[in-house]
Amino acid sequence: MKSILLLFISLPIYLSAQITFDKVKHDFGNLNSYDDRFVDIKVTNLGSKKGYVLRVKKPMEVVYLAKAPGMEKDSSVYLRFQVNPKEKGRFQYDIEVYTSDKDLPTIIQLKGSLNDLPAEGNLFTACPDFNSRPGGKAYNFDLTVITIDKETRKEIPDTKVTLLQNGQPIWLEQTDKQGRVKKEASLGFSYFFATHPSYKSAEMGAYINFQRNEIVIELEKNPISASTLQTTDPKNDISEVSPEEELKQELIADASRKDTIDFSQQQNFSEQNYKSINVIFVLDVSSSMNQGDKIELMKYTLLQLVELLRPCDNMGIVTYSDNARVLLPPTTGTDKANIQTEVSNLKAAGLTAGGTGIKLGYKEAMKHLNNESLNLVIVVTDGAFNKDSEDYKKQIKKYKKKGVSMSIIGIKLKDSDRQKMLEVTQLSGGNLIPVDKLADAEANLKKEIKSKAFKSN
Repeated sequence: MKSILLLFISLPIYLSAQITFDKVKHDFGNLNSYDDRFVDIKVTNLGSKKGYVLRVKKPMEVVYLAKAPGMEKDSSVYLRFQVNPKEKGRFQYDIEVYTSDKDLPTIIQLKGSLNDLPAEGNLFTACPDFNSRPGGKAYNFDLTVITIDKETRKEIPDTKVTLLQNGQPIWLEQTDKQGRVKKEASLGFSYFFATHPSYKSAEMGAYINFQRNEIVIELEKNPISASTLQTTDPKNDISEVSPEEELKQELIADASRKDTIDFSQQQNFSEQNYKSINVIFVLDVSSSMNQGDKIELMKYTLLQLVELLRPCDNMGIVTYSDNARVLLPPTTGTDKANIQTEVSNLKAAGLTAGGTGIKLGYKEAMKHLNNESLNLVIVVTDGAFNKDSEDYKKQIKKYKKKGVSMSIIGIKLKDSDRQKMLEVTQLSGGNLIPVDKLADAEANLKKEIKSKAFKSN
């Protein structure tokens, strides 16, 4: 008994620590040479004594930074890992992290696929410091959102505020009596949507981090009373109307929704009344899409359609900037998770090879061409096609004859670009779909797809 007691007493005091990792696996997805390649791992001490990160054993292709090795009780530190693959293709690195509470290491697995190498052929760089934006899911902090009257500058209580990141709603909260919401958020570019019965809805994009952790949203008084905006929901009793009338009522509801958004809305898109769809999105991911909140609007727009996809539908993605490439080959609606991941991970950089992107988009659409389906190419852009676009109009006419039309989603288009895009859609048999705010993203693409896919007989 005495020997057992002595053995217990002789154990290092740090064994009372209990150290956890917020994640032990991270998939970077498809990376370009210009993309961020680092991710933060949050390490938390849940024990009663101070804990430590003792040692990190890693491959040569991985570099890291530690934000202090020691952790007091109920505190955390961050490990930042950057991957530097030597060649293109798939990669996977296993990292051993030894902590003071256990003998065996915790294995951190980092994987992904590198699409290209830089011109100089050397991808190796030092790990960015903690002031830089991480490439993976950022660690969390407390964010305060304040809603105020634009004219009086007074706080507005009972305002509903939605935070979106990478095109997806993260949380929905209501402001308190002081017009404030305090909620945990992740570092990165974010989009905010605020509604109140007495005000026009307001939305804005902003980069948030530990220093910029307070966002103010200004709302304008609504001159129209809330009661005049109320409309009868045509879907309350759809069993008594024909499919044609149902479609008409749904499109009217979309148009009358104005600034109201139901982030959980699931609209009817039955195989009985709507053709299967074969749609290829050709996405502008040039550097101009990084301006303001354009890329967030694009992600949100695409994710609305993903929710509608059925097993009979196919959706593919082509991206273009300096060059065009197939990001996602035509994928059925049974694999929504994969499509959503590719959309959420989109990043923007480079020039605008719109013509090249359109040609590649049509080629992908032809892979699943079906005369019984809606065959459609949809270009998503914030402006004209500036590079390698001299003969795309010939392609549009050629493929229109084969049964593939093209529409354009214009993200915050300038008036001059809007006219050019209208001319293109007149050639292609499609439509220009304007998206200037979330309400447009919520309704306009669904409206386009449902109106074109509707079975008229």
